[in-house]
Amino acid sequence: MKVYAGMDPKLPLSEVAAHARRIEGLGYDGLHVAETIHDPFMVSLLALQATSTLTVRTAVALAFVRSPMITALSSWDLAVISGGRFELGLGTQIKQNIEDRYGSIWSDPVRRMEDYVEAVRACFHSFQTGEALEVTGSHYRLRRLQPYFNPGPSPEIAPPAIYLGGVNKNMTQLAGRVADGFVTHPTNSSPKAVLTHCLPNLEQGLGENGRKRADFELVVGTQVITQANDELLHEERERQRKLFAFLYSTPAYARTLELYGWEDLVGELQHLVRSDNWTNLTNIVTNEVLDTLIPTGRIDALGALLLERFSSFADGLTLSAPTNVDLDEGLKDCIAELKGATL
Repeated sequence: MKVYAGMDPKLPLSEVAAHARRIEGLGYDGLHVAETIHDPFMVSLLALQATSTLTVRTAVALAFVRSPMITALSSWDLAVISGGRFELGLGTQIKQNIEDRYGSIWSDPVRRMEDYVEAVRACFHSFQTGEALEVTGSHYRLRRLQPYFNPGPSPEIAPPAIYLGGVNKNMTQLAGRVADGFVTHPTNSSPKAVLTHCLPNLEQGLGENGRKRADFELVVGTQVITQANDELLHEERERQRKLFAFLYSTPAYARTLELYGWEDLVGELQHLVRSDNWTNLTNIVTNEVLDTLIPTGRIDALGALLLERFSSFADGLTLSAPTNVDLDEGLKDCIAELKGATL
């Protein structure tokens, strides 16, 4: 099993290199770079330049706010400069953010993403072979790439792998059809959610293109609650209980709560967040709810807990590195334990 770290989206650019070196030193296979307040390709470059073995993957870069050619050129450069350690993770974001935060056009996200992935791959093919670029999809048309503008092949480097992320059925099926891997959303990462919703849709998509599950990486983007001892673990649980309430108060993430029979919890969380009334938080987000959806345990027991939950179906896991570096030795042992597991 592969293990991927994340990164605080607000981490200053001046601290990215040190974070990436820490992640590499802990034994992680890769680092996921989100897109929030920094350009994910710039952050990826800083992380790649600071390391020598770490895979760096955008998780995820927003597709619809960039032309496929721009994304392909950035990805190609990062793959070349890193010796093939860059991977491209793409996502859609929501309509309101695409239109009102980025000033871009929103349309038919699943079909558009399918065209987008095809267009990026066509660019990679032209870079690698010098053949003419010919993309005539429903949403993108790319028919011009003169030699002067073609970065050209790097013989020892394969085109970057493309991953998708999402929560809905159609996007998950699309990932199975066209992507090299899929990263689940934290709210869609419990074993029951993955086995009930995610895997069947991925396998349907794989089957539609005659692809094999063994050739596809499923990365479960789980959250965890961990600390060195029971007292600190209790404090961390309380901190994350409030974060849980914020996250799951979003209607788009209600499906997982409904899957466990907690339909009423969505409305209760929305009311709690709107009213900023946290007095009954422990009665609403109970320990049962937290422990069911977020693996919780001391760092010395975390590896076994994660393997018990995910080893039968996950090819990779996300495991955020705690800001407390005092946990690094325990975290290193946990990562080694997870990497030793196979499906």
